Amino acid sequence: MPAARTSRSANPNLCATSRCFHGLQTGSVSWPGAAGASSTSASDAGANYAIGVDEIQYSKGHKYLTLVYQIDLGVTRLLWIGRERTIESFQGFFTTMGEEIISKIVFICSDMWEPYLKVIREKCSEALHILDRFHIVAKMNKALDEVRAGESRRMASEGRTPLLKKSRWLLLKREENLKVEQRFCLRDLLRYNLKTVRAYLLKEAFQQLWDYSSPAWAGKLLDEWCHQTMRSRIEPMKKIARSLRPHRELILNYFRAQKLISSGVVKGLNNKAKVTTRKSYGFRTYRVLELALYHSLGKLPEPESTHDFF
Repeated sequence: MPAARTSRSANPNLCATSRCFHGLQTGSVSWPGAAGASSTSASDAGANYAIGVDEIQYSKGHKYLTLVYQIDLGVTRLLWIGRERTIESFQGFFTTMGEEIISKIVFICSDMWEPYLKVIREKCSEALHILDRFHIVAKMNKALDEVRAGESRRMASEGRTPLLKKSRWLLLKREENLKVEQRFCLRDLLRYNLKTVRAYLLKEAFQQLWDYSSPAWAGKLLDEWCHQTMRSRIEPMKKIARSLRPHRELILNYFRAQKLISSGVVKGLNNKAKVTTRKSYGFRTYRVLELALYHSLGKLPEPESTHDFF
């Protein structure tokens, strides 16, 4: 059918343009020339912009995609997709975009995965690198849950009263998100001198970090929290403190960016990417998956319609 042939020939052009920044014109770019298109066409990309990098699992067997998003205040969209979660795949983004475009990046968000940190240091050292606060909070909650589960098992084996039974979400939720009856249960639990309670208080003390606006004061709280946690004799929490100390400056960059840039947008776009892969119950080939993600998240330029609709 003619409509099918038109659609098949148009897809490579749309995917190639989606790898470029906003303001690019749709040209006669073939699929093999997609990488070259994004590096040579950025005339309207602007002098300042922010990007975020993260990964999602798209298939069984630990198969991942590295996704790079534009997360400017007025523009959020998918810029680039890399196959697998490796140093080489992430380096492909910088190779594709070229030095001229990369030099304009002002903010870049990522988690604490060391290969990401290494590539960003090498390829985009002039940008303000901001660590993902949501990733830090998630690791904190995981450590707290590990303490709770371990202490609950120990109390059960010793025949003690199961004080921690059904307490998981009491401890993991923010206090303002608890129901009235849950707040009473939490208040009763905090009266006991348990390791889980001490870990919970450390977690809540760390949450105060995000209320600061000054990098200097935030840094003081972070240093004090790490010092206090290292003396707590709660190993999962001490592990968190040891992981945060080397990345102190990257954490404080969140405040140097005036708290305007974070990876919250990236997490939301990741969820949309997962929905795209699941609503079709998976894709037979990687290329079809790539096309689908660009079309759903790339905010591609749309051609003028042949017909007018009323």
